[in-house]
Amino acid sequence: MDIETQAEAYAAAAASRYSRGLAHKSRSCWTAVPQSSTYTGKPSMTKPLAKQSPAKPSRPRQTRLSPDDRRRELLDAAILYFAEEGFDGGTRGLAKRLGITQPLLYRYFSSKEDLVNEVYRAVYLDRWQADWETTILNRDRPIEDRLLEFYRGYTDLIFDRNWMRIFFFAGLKGLDLNKRYIKRVETVLLTPIWAETSIALGVTMKGHTTEYPHDLVWQMHGAILYHGIRKHIYADCTVDIERTILVAVQTYLSAARATIA
Repeated sequence: MDIETQAEAYAAAAASRYSRGLAHKSRSCWTAVPQSSTYTGKPSMTKPLAKQSPAKPSRPRQTRLSPDDRRRELLDAAILYFAEEGFDGGTRGLAKRLGITQPLLYRYFSSKEDLVNEVYRAVYLDRWQADWETTILNRDRPIEDRLLEFYRGYTDLIFDRNWMRIFFFAGLKGLDLNKRYIKRVETVLLTPIWAETSIALGVTMKGHTTEYPHDLVWQMHGAILYHGIRKHIYADCTVDIERTILVAVQTYLSAARATIA
């Protein structure tokens, strides 16, 4: 191939590379020539292009959350964190898990106690259903039907990994959120259950000690709760909650009849 033919080949190659927006870098240090320039047929004497670092991939643009949404996001993460690590895990560990600074966390929650209270509200109080009380007090239905319906709805919400693990971690740590929740359960649910049971069986609570009926209702409640512990603490997936509720309620009513008689 003569020199003239070689020059034409080089020109064609350079133009092709330039049209694709690429600089020509070869061992002979040839460079692309703009299409507006006149090619002389001689090798370019320009210096080779400086070596450039590969472009870093652009980071996806993050949607800016409102303060309320950001706070909720942090709260959801705290719920998962405390359910996994317990309450010995401090805000420093939580911030590290989230990839943020501890001061930033305190912009949304003034203290660890404030954060724990928000976890309690989100996990326990926000799940509380007003129709539980309505179901228990509905005397147009047999007491057994009322209890079965109540416990089906109740277990649908509390048989949850976060609910169970946070509840027991809080108890082991001695936090008062367990006491607050148990007091609410006793006052709003269990005491009315015993009162409605007594009325359904044709008697009043007068003349009966309060301790034993109180324990009787708790035995039913605890038997049902235990199956949630088996499922979410012991990872026992064989729990038949429907049968558990039926047996616990029928056992309770049988014992109640024997107690009141």
